[in-house]
Amino acid sequence: MKPLRNLILSVMPLALLPLISPVHKAPHKTARLQPLPDLRGEVVDTDTGKPLACRIYLQGTDGTWYFPHSLGGESAEYKRQPTPKSVEMHSCLSAHPFQVTLPAGRYTLTAEHGKEYLTTTFTFDHSEASKPLRVSLKRWIDMPAKGWYSADTHAHRSPQEMPLLQAAEDVNVAFPLTFWVTKAFLPPAQGDKNQAVEVSAKPVYIDSTHVYWPINTEYELFTVDGKPHTLGAVFALNHKAPLRNGAPPVGAVGEEVHKQGGLLELDKHCWEWTMNIVPLMKVDLYDLANNHLWRTEWGVPSWGIPSADYMHIERTAEGWTEAGWVDYGFQNYYALLNCGFNLRPTGGTGTGYHPVPLGWGRVYAHLSGKFSYEAWVKALDAGHSFVTNGPLLTVTVDGKEMGTHFQQKVAAQKAYHVVGEASSTAPLHRIEIVVNGKVARTLHPENHKTPQGGYTSRIDSKIPITGSSWLLVRCFEARTDKRVRFAHTAPAHITVPGLPLRPRKEEVAYLIQRVKDEIARSEGVLPPSVLTEYRLALQTYESIAQSAQ
Repeated sequence: MKPLRNLILSVMPLALLPLISPVHKAPHKTARLQPLPDLRGEVVDTDTGKPLACRIYLQGTDGTWYFPHSLGGESAEYKRQPTPKSVEMHSCLSAHPFQVTLPAGRYTLTAEHGKEYLTTTFTFDHSEASKPLRVSLKRWIDMPAKGWYSADTHAHRSPQEMPLLQAAEDVNVAFPLTFWVTKAFLPPAQGDKNQAVEVSAKPVYIDSTHVYWPINTEYELFTVDGKPHTLGAVFALNHKAPLRNGAPPVGAVGEEVHKQGGLLELDKHCWEWTMNIVPLMKVDLYDLANNHLWRTEWGVPSWGIPSADYMHIERTAEGWTEAGWVDYGFQNYYALLNCGFNLRPTGGTGTGYHPVPLGWGRVYAHLSGKFSYEAWVKALDAGHSFVTNGPLLTVTVDGKEMGTHFQQKVAAQKAYHVVGEASSTAPLHRIEIVVNGKVARTLHPENHKTPQGGYTSRIDSKIPITGSSWLLVRCFEARTDKRVRFAHTAPAHITVPGLPLRPRKEEVAYLIQRVKDEIARSEGVLPPSVLTEYRLALQTYESIAQSAQ
């Protein structure tokens, strides 16, 4: 694999160009005959003193952004500004010294290294007398030491970039989308936005605990027979060969992906076709910490299919708030779980397109033994996991991993023991145990300050269950800026004989209406065979509705 060295991310599909902001260059100084020497620096682990790969933001007091580059290693600039307030301007650097050209002045530098190190931010003055910077990042928690390893399942970055980005963001597993098709019926093997790279069906290990799988596909369909007609998106992860089936219809795609040992991940819940494809493709994963959750300002208040009235989603005149968007995703997920679709949650950023770094939203999966790619995918598929864009949440139910399916022998009420720990770099506002889509118990976080600089809160609660159910745990940070930082476990499932899981009437009615609306919208646009398949999805939901409560 060729080294990246100092990469500027500037080659991308034309559809992405509106998201690229102009990068302001340093003002030209005519009074100085000789330029200032370049500023040099290094980023190290506070406790060990060893160099760290990282992500750096560097901005002058006039608002100009600057992009350090690595000395003797690799670096990549990333520049996105889809709205005036949504700005993502950073450099990812390998674990080597860095250098940057700056005019004299005052600057603010922020350095980060994934979710398990504290952010460092400071201001400094640069002049001819400036000394090299030594930036220190402190680990506040060690998730791999507890058997937890993270991933980003939605990355529009090349395989060649993965070693640098995964090191800088401390993402253990990544799935670069090397195949990307945006036209209905076109097979991904002939995709219009495929990456021009050679890949083989084997994991690529960067080191013993960082790896990526190079064959992954996104169907993100915007046109039908050359005319605008948005369908939606779905990811195929971990498949072994280029997919030969275009979409729609989607049933054959699902069969092909699963036959290859792959997993299907539902992209955002409010795409037009999303509720249709869940039963038709037998989708495995639900992108709960999705690509509309950014480190920078929330910038997608109005997009996709509206939420249902029964959800009571928080809105402003512009559309959803960030809290409303998160709640919409949760409630749509819970409706599908209540209908019996065992979707496991994931997290992915869409980095390479959206203004967000790799791994900002991510999924952690728990391994009981040594790390390997195969073991990690198995744990993800089993639901031994949680997703996050901030806090970290490790929970068991009756001593078993989340994702466990409990089979009660008798139809009697039983209390299930929920035990765990919520950890964060900021105090938590609340911890909630959710049963069948409703908050069964709210816990007030202890927020004990740890010697490493984080906060931790114990979870120890017994939850009575009277019929077939699922339960999960979620937590939220307390933030004065109203940004939403959450963690959310996969569900544990409980089957009680004679008392099946039943959706609420308003939930299944919403899902039915989504499918009906998409059928009506697609009449005369999609072939009859596709509409026939869509009607099979409708029949599935209508059958489920017969048991709704």
